[in-house]
Amino acid sequence: MRRLTVLYDADCPLCVHLRHWLLRQRQLVPLDLVPAGSQEARRRFPDLDHATTLREITVVGDRGQVYRATAAWIVCLWALAEHRPKAHWLATPAGQPFARMTVLAAAKWREALKGPGEGPGGSPGADGCGDGRCEVPGPPR
Repeated sequence: MRRLTVLYDADCPLCVHLRHWLLRQRQLVPLDLVPAGSQEARRRFPDLDHATTLREITVVGDRGQVYRATAAWIVCLWALAEHRPKAHWLATPAGQPFARMTVLAAAKWREALKGPGEGPGGSPGADGCGDGRCEVPGPPR
C-alpha cells in the first residue's frame, strides 16, 4: 500500500480536529484527507456509497481496499510512524475491543456535537475544506 485516502465528515468538529492531528503526524504511508460526500470524493470514488461515508470514517487504499469504522481507524494509525506498533496491537484479538470502544465513544461524542435534528455531513465544513484542498494548520499562536 502506497497511499490512503481518508474520507471524513467536514461538518463534524471532532472529525476536523482528528484530520488536523493526522496531518501533523509523520506518515509512513501518505494520507489524503478528503471531505466525505464532497465533489472530490465522488470524483475519486464514483462507485462508493457516499451516504455511508458521511456516517462513519472510511479509508480507501490505492488498490481499492475500503476500510470502515474500527478498521479505518486502525489503518490510519498504521500509516503513522509513531503509531504503527499500536495499530498492530489494536488489530489483534486482544486489542480489538479497545479499538471498538474508542470508535464507539468517538461516534457518541460526534453525535452529541451535532445539533438536535442535524444529520451527518452534507455541506462543506467550517474549516473551509469543502473542495478537499485544505491547509495544514500551523502551530497555535
